[in-house]
Amino acid sequence: MNKIIGSPVEVNKLFNNRYTVHYYQREYSWQEKQIKELIDDLANEFIEYYQEGDSIQDVEKYGDYFLGPIILTNDNAIIDGQQRLSSLTLLLMYLNNLQKNGDIDKVNVDNLIYSEKYGQKTFCINVDERKACLQGLFENGEYDINNENSESVINLYSRYKDIEKFFPDQLKEELLPLFINWLIYNVVLIEIRTDSEQDAHKVFVTMNDRGLRLTPTEMLKGYILSEISDNDTRNKANDIWKKNILILKELEKDGDADFIKDWLRSQYADSIREGKKGAEDRDFEIIGQTFHKWVMENKTEMKLSKSKDFEEFILNEFNTFSNIYIRLKQYSNNFNKEYDYVFYNADRGFTFQYQIILASICPKDTLDIINKKIKLVSCFIDQFISVRVFNFKTVDYSSIRYTIFNLTKKIRRKDINELANIFKEYIEDMEYTLDGIDSFYLNQFTARYMLHILSRMTYFLEESSGINSSFYNYVNRQQKNPYDIEHIWANDYTQGNHQNEFSTEEEFQSFRNRFGGLLILSKDKNRSFQAMDYVNKVVKYDSENLLARTLNNNCYSNNPLFLRFMQSNGLNFQPYNQFDKANLIERQHLYKEICKKIWNTDLFQEIIK
Repeated sequence: MNKIIGSPVEVNKLFNNRYTVHYYQREYSWQEKQIKELIDDLANEFIEYYQEGDSIQDVEKYGDYFLGPIILTNDNAIIDGQQRLSSLTLLLMYLNNLQKNGDIDKVNVDNLIYSEKYGQKTFCINVDERKACLQGLFENGEYDINNENSESVINLYSRYKDIEKFFPDQLKEELLPLFINWLIYNVVLIEIRTDSEQDAHKVFVTMNDRGLRLTPTEMLKGYILSEISDNDTRNKANDIWKKNILILKELEKDGDADFIKDWLRSQYADSIREGKKGAEDRDFEIIGQTFHKWVMENKTEMKLSKSKDFEEFILNEFNTFSNIYIRLKQYSNNFNKEYDYVFYNADRGFTFQYQIILASICPKDTLDIINKKIKLVSCFIDQFISVRVFNFKTVDYSSIRYTIFNLTKKIRRKDINELANIFKEYIEDMEYTLDGIDSFYLNQFTARYMLHILSRMTYFLEESSGINSSFYNYVNRQQKNPYDIEHIWANDYTQGNHQNEFSTEEEFQSFRNRFGGLLILSKDKNRSFQAMDYVNKVVKYDSENLLARTLNNNCYSNNPLFLRFMQSNGLNFQPYNQFDKANLIERQHLYKEICKKIWNTDLFQEIIK
């Protein structure tokens, strides 16, 4: 093997080159889980260094973040690391698009995303099939994947949308230039270069030869089993562990480790790192990094001393909690009407729900109590998220981790009736209420939640009116013709009575985005109707979903179940031949009343009956 050179390199320097990917390893395959972990890790590391009032100049003093090695040939072919480089490219594009829409000092990252020669753009990772997608994402964050066959291109688009969903709101305004500077100058990879592709592959194989390396899950199992003295019991415990760990791994990559972290945090973690620079990791963080060591060091607190204790730890606790977690993951991935709140929370990307639900469970709970707790806690989480979102408050990991940790401890192993009382009191004592809906509108923050909210309302109306409906169909972005947010008013200030009602086009645009002026339509209909004036649109709405149909007079004829539902719930639906400013305000008030039917604390008692 010829000489191998390895050296630390900042994102800023790394992305000043252009790279190729050989045909045999060309697919970009990261999923939502990996991109979320990357965003969370970067955001949390940056926030740990940031002090209120810091300027861009202060970022130079922040610590570095190591993002692992990449293996390259001297002619810039990527042998290992294209998943991270592709993901960083998407992140840089997203940050660049954020800057375009914000009133902040801009950091020039164009040269890190592409180079231009003779009018032709070459992106950092130069693969022909990706160019059109990357061009669309770079220009406006959009690309039509309906007729796309490339797995890499579909994944690139999907992961960009995940970045939109998971990037913390607190970094989108004043902190954005600081974060971008930290990302490009303080995030470091180890660049390993070889003279030949053959040498690069030898390095790759050596670095990834993990035949003797045990995972934290395997080390935890080894420790627990070693403390069980009876051979038959140990074998039984091993069989249970292997069976459920295999299922967890099949559900998702790293599913076994994710479960163990959520389980230990939910049932045992007693401390969390303080939110100040230089603070030491505590239970919550250590479990997230080396949970096997944490268990060994905290066995006394966990009441693990005798062989019998370790037997129960697997035969009872592990078996109970892993089976519940497997169920939760299945409910998250596949809509189950009986456990619909779990799916709703997963659709909004709220991964804390597994920890919170597990916290409420006592290993001695009956199956009936476990089922009720899953429904009750997931219903509470749904309301907690909704109240915050309607008041423009983020539910990002870094913003609410302390809130969630304290809630986890508060509800740990509580009785079902006590849980219902805790949740009712918690929602009623929140600083915000559903009255925030009065001023709710579509903006950069609410865009990630608006389709979900409008879909919930549409599904609720249709189900309550005896119409066959599918919430999953409304929010499924992977189908060929997904649903989009529809503005009742076309994007045309000159239409209708707008110029008489609004003194400026900016005022009109702001009002057009209000909650009461929004619906959902399939993407093709949304595009087809978008330029129509209201008089023509409302005719088309008559053949769409029920929320849209309620604007049309025909919805109120020969529709007895809907009329009965409307009257019994005191919902003042009405059709509109014209739809002006006052009508939109009326509609927004109606939406608020619908939301109060969907999200209210009376549901807690209904669940536990």
